Amino acid sequence: MSLTYEAAGVNYDRLDAFKRACQQAARTTIGALYSHGYREPASVRGESAYLIESDQDYLAHVEEGLGTKNLVADAMQRLTGRCYYHAIGIDTVATIVNDLITCGALPISVAMHAAVGDSEWFADPHRASELARGFADGCRQSQAVWGGGETPTLKGIVEKETIVLAGSAIGKIFPKNRRIVGNIQDEDAIVFLASSGVQTNGLTLCRKIADQHPQGYLAELSDGRLYGEALLDPSVIYVDFVRTCQDRSIPLHYLVHVTGHGWRKLMRATDPFVYRIEEVPSPQPVFDFIARASGLDAKQMYATFNMGVGFAAYVPESACEQTLQAARDCGHTAWRAGTVVREGTRKAVHIRPLDLIYEAETLQLR
Repeated sequence: MSLTYEAAGVNYDRLDAFKRACQQAARTTIGALYSHGYREPASVRGESAYLIESDQDYLAHVEEGLGTKNLVADAMQRLTGRCYYHAIGIDTVATIVNDLITCGALPISVAMHAAVGDSEWFADPHRASELARGFADGCRQSQAVWGGGETPTLKGIVEKETIVLAGSAIGKIFPKNRRIVGNIQDEDAIVFLASSGVQTNGLTLCRKIADQHPQGYLAELSDGRLYGEALLDPSVIYVDFVRTCQDRSIPLHYLVHVTGHGWRKLMRATDPFVYRIEEVPSPQPVFDFIARASGLDAKQMYATFNMGVGFAAYVPESACEQTLQAARDCGHTAWRAGTVVREGTRKAVHIRPLDLIYEAETLQLR
């Protein structure tokens, strides 16, 4: 029997149902914007970033959490004596700003939320300073200021030996025509940007695998690295790619941060299209290990993990080479992965080399 993400304790159907309920309740509060001279643009609910509109620009707001990746860092520190919290700091920023930029906003300020069960967590000065250094480096990669944060002690809610990391960011779209509204067109090119590995998604399942594997986090991958080491590679931040595309006037029709829901997230946009993938990268060795250790088949793996793809851009075919060059000039590995096609009212992701299809009902974010 395979070890699924749901069996590990994460049920996206239930989480997504709550998100949809929140969207409905949130719509009843829109009137508060008008007294501040702002309004809510159409079709913003259910996207990765929330926008408020003025006559001059859009402001973007995102709140995100790291998840449980720092528990892997804690375990690896016990096993190896190494501190991995610099990478954890970068990860925390990445998960926030990579959502923010999908609407075309560039981050201005990022804040950290670091909740502990006991203030003794901060008694390890090296670990605490590495977390701070990593968060600052993530902000620098994003060309954003670290604007502040909160460090509550939540005894009885958070386990005393760990920390819950999250944060928020504000950004701006200016001029307003840089907003990415989901203007996907038939025959648009799909450009993929590589991930560093697991990044920040699926760590609950990854930790469950370590619990059940004889070597745990010290299991050796096919490239000779340790499982725990590979899980802790810091996430890629894609802000420079979006900024460069904007500066070069490359028409970005839609952007996707490939995190939860795996490659199903490629059909996040509202309009019905089939996202036909023709070029699939060889996933990093850590994904092969996860598949073997968990018993997940390819369809389950691509529905759960990023499988080597951290970000996707949909652009006119005529702009594909420019988009690839922009990504490469920023140091990202990028390739033309496929094509957006119109097939009536059908909405799906079709990974043709693997013969995998995810229909619309497998992703319900609105």
